[in-house]
Amino acid sequence: MRLDLDSVTVALDGRPVLDRVSLSVHSGQFVALAGPNGSGKSTLLRTVYRARRPDSGTVRLDGRDLWSVPAAETARHTGVLMQEQHTGFEFTVAETVALGRTPHLGLFDRLTRADHEAIDEALARTGLTAFTARRVGELSGGERQRVLLARALAQRPRLLVLDEPTNHLDLRHQLDLLELVRDLGVTVVAALHSLDLAATYADTTAVLQDGRLVAHGPSAEVLTPETIGAVFGVDATVHHDEQGTRFVLRPRCVCPDEPCHWSCRTRRRAEVGADAR
Repeated sequence: MRLDLDSVTVALDGRPVLDRVSLSVHSGQFVALAGPNGSGKSTLLRTVYRARRPDSGTVRLDGRDLWSVPAAETARHTGVLMQEQHTGFEFTVAETVALGRTPHLGLFDRLTRADHEAIDEALARTGLTAFTARRVGELSGGERQRVLLARALAQRPRLLVLDEPTNHLDLRHQLDLLELVRDLGVTVVAALHSLDLAATYADTTAVLQDGRLVAHGPSAEVLTPETIGAVFGVDATVHHDEQGTRFVLRPRCVCPDEPCHWSCRTRRRAEVGADAR
């Protein structure tokens, strides 16, 4: 499913949160959204899954204006995993994941064999088959995150919208989740704090700053020391090799010495500590 945002603007309390953002995501492409807190990543995602209508501009799915398509139809196509998404703790894992089939059912329909196959596949893909009878409230934060992803996968979406999907996950499950998402073959738009994960798993990275799209393209071309420094206010070293792309990030030094070296921070901290004593 192709996604296009054309000059999308959203304002809250008269302040632009998104400012004329235009972005195209080709069918089957994985695009990471990067940017500091408050840059507009979550708001952009909300315009994609119809939680927030733009004040101006257009969001299109496969060339159709999102808001001209019936909500039930877009719900069948779009799976969502947000940062602060909650589910009933009294539900079992199987019951929660089964909710992903709701957009495909009529008001009085019961789950079919095809629905159960989709649910079982989602549980298996997220490593939750052995958890089906457990209550969601009994699980760790990372396990609940996987349950919510399984619920989205059970929907069998053509577009997957993820807001910090690796929150609460340990390192191994972060990698497992993004490997899984990348291999689904669906269109993915995901807000990611980790530049390493964005560079490793996303086809392209879109960088937001103060509600504006300041860069978009292949991660190696977009996540440069200059862009990272300008957007995040840190000093960055970027390493490219056969293993992929790695980032070394350091707080930007404000000392008057030129040129500034990382070692000066250690020296200055020692001097401050000595003065305090």
